[in-house]
Amino acid sequence: QVQLVESGGGLVQAGGSLRLSCLASGINFEIKAMGWYRQAPGKQRELVAGITSGGSTNYADSVKGRFTISRDNAKNTVYLQMNSLKPEDTAVYYCNADIRLRLAGQTWRNYWGQGTQVTVSS
Repeated sequence: QVQLVESGGGLVQAGGSLRLSCLASGINFEIKAMGWYRQAPGKQRELVAGITSGGSTNYADSVKGRFTISRDNAKNTVYLQMNSLKPEDTAVYYCNADIRLRLAGQTWRNYWGQGTQVTVSS
């Protein structure tokens, strides 16, 4: 069993910064791509940033230059550093990862965290 546990959300003023963390916990598994998505009220969930196991990254246009995704493979953790936050960044942020248990016959599965609220006040 593997779980993704996010932390680091909260309330911040416009122009401020937050750092989100997501830990993949469990035993005997491996991870490929990891990423962050967000969902604002009344809107669809959207990709914010992604990172491969090799460290290649991609970002939504709306966050390029402000957000940075990184990962620590030894700690099974992905981070999202969010700078110059804007009110339109307000959303629930979800961690996502492709994970496979190191057991015979197991295939890659996509996992989601429970979400962490980020609120940016103007």
